Amino acid sequence: MKISVLKNILANEPKYRLEQAKKAVFVDLIKSWNEATTLSAQLRDELNEKCPLEIKAEIFESKDGKTMKALIGLDDGLKIESVLMKYKRKDELDSRFRGNDRKRHREDSEEDMEDRRKNRNTVCVSSQVGCALGCGFCATGKMGFKRNLLVDEIIEQVLFFKRLLKGNNKITNIVFMGMGEPFLNYDNVLTTIKILNDPKGFNLGARHFSISTAGIIEGIEKLAFEELQINLAISLHATDDNLRSKIMPINKKYPIKKILAAVDKYIKKTNRKVMFEYIMINGINDNERQAGELAKLMKKPLYFVNLIPCNLVGDFRPSPQKKVEKFKEILKKNRVQVNQRYSFGQDILAACGQLAGKS
Repeated sequence: MKISVLKNILANEPKYRLEQAKKAVFVDLIKSWNEATTLSAQLRDELNEKCPLEIKAEIFESKDGKTMKALIGLDDGLKIESVLMKYKRKDELDSRFRGNDRKRHREDSEEDMEDRRKNRNTVCVSSQVGCALGCGFCATGKMGFKRNLLVDEIIEQVLFFKRLLKGNNKITNIVFMGMGEPFLNYDNVLTTIKILNDPKGFNLGARHFSISTAGIIEGIEKLAFEELQINLAISLHATDDNLRSKIMPINKKYPIKKILAAVDKYIKKTNRKVMFEYIMINGINDNERQAGELAKLMKKPLYFVNLIPCNLVGDFRPSPQKKVEKFKEILKKNRVQVNQRYSFGQDILAACGQLAGKS
């Protein structure tokens, strides 16, 4: 699929043609330009040739029906994985970090309250084929880095699930938490968001996009100056540099203190909450002392902690629920904003850290 070339193909056409084409792709969800009857037959033929809309993918659905994973084949033969998560209202555990400070953006509180009253369809997209960071708990890191995804290759992950949902089942949120480190493909990720944010196209509000980073400081700094109000999440997973460097080698370049300093600058600039993801790994980062250390790091009003159950990757095992509850209790006693993420798609290897592009 090559949606990004639409503007060039239609450069000599009347301006409204581009709007018609965007509507056909992102609203009408056509799979072939032959379905775009508002366009001339000659133009449809040209678009079919230069901007094909076919998406090659296999679909895997979890037993509970809440998760679907797509294995998408790219033109060069490589494959990526993307996930659709269907949140019911009772499963809504992670949206509260998305708002802004009430004094500056009061409208957010109403929007977030409305979001929590609705069911959500969240697409977790990949930004790279593989990943160079090699985090110990992540299956993607074990396959190594192949290349960055193009804008079209990111967009087609979203379109695939939008076509699958059909009808009134809208995609409500897009999170860059799939394969790869989004900030190492910054330009393509931000271009994708701007295309999907376009009111004349996919029309998803900027506050419904979230980018998760392992702590690439340059990306955090650049995002602070973007006009779009995109959500930021930090994959922390440890309270000290020694442990974090063992499970996340990127910490040697971007240690915790520097990441938090970059986040504070981001908050000062944007006044937006930041979510810190913390995977609970049994016997590694889940004891009471570490909970106390995390509480000290997270005592900022616009910091929010999301506890995530670890999945079976390598030697890593999830913390028992009693440990998680105790860990969360310590954070709450220290007035840290914290929640526990509901786990999706374990039976189809779609949960956090399990995407590996396998056939």
